[in-house]
Amino acid sequence: MGRAFEYRKATKLKRWGHMAKTFTRLGKQIAIAVKAGGPEPENNPTLRSVIATCKRENMPKDNIERAIKNAMGKDQSDYKSMTYEGYGPHGIAVFVDTLTDNTTRTVADVRSVFNKFGGNLGTMGSLAFLFDHKCMFTFKKKDGLDMEELILDLIDYDVEDEYEEDDEEGTITIYGDPKSYAAIQKHLEECGFEDVGGDFTYIPNDLKEVTSEQRETLDKMIERLEEFDDVQTVYTNMQPEEGEE
Repeated sequence: MGRAFEYRKATKLKRWGHMAKTFTRLGKQIAIAVKAGGPEPENNPTLRSVIATCKRENMPKDNIERAIKNAMGKDQSDYKSMTYEGYGPHGIAVFVDTLTDNTTRTVADVRSVFNKFGGNLGTMGSLAFLFDHKCMFTFKKKDGLDMEELILDLIDYDVEDEYEEDDEEGTITIYGDPKSYAAIQKHLEECGFEDVGGDFTYIPNDLKEVTSEQRETLDKMIERLEEFDDVQTVYTNMQPEEGEE
């Protein structure tokens, strides 16, 4: 397994936080997908992908259907995807992915946390060189699956040959070029894979060591950021704690 797998393995259990926040954040993703492509999953690949993720996160069917219905309402908020980046304490790079209907509020909230912890919020793209932006797909493993053959089929979409296999969940996760998101999803669905859930992620290309005291401060900063409903995911280039990999 490669760098992407090890980093995600160490962070995926922290990614969504409590269940209520998970459902709130997934509800926003449903709203964006419905507004962009309509409420019918069979005609909306993005919505299909989000629903697959909802199922893996154990979001009840009623919640999913309600989120789709609410997204069709005239008074429903329009959410925008915004990423904020900067340096936290001890020189650790921090990426904050958000879905917001009020960018003024969100940037103020994010900046307040950076300031509180002695960090600095930078301009968009200023820390892009420290992370690799990837799209990722998780899907149910099929009997007799030849992963080498599948990866070879997807090589034109810059899918990495290193992948994550979760025996407990019976799933496979692959990583590829974000620009090829739609093409990768289409190929996987045409191959008959079930519950193809897609997402985007940032993988740090140079992890930094921190002391236990520094990690405690950084964890508090991340937790504070994740308390905001607008925040989807927080990424850092902090070395995962020993034993998490």
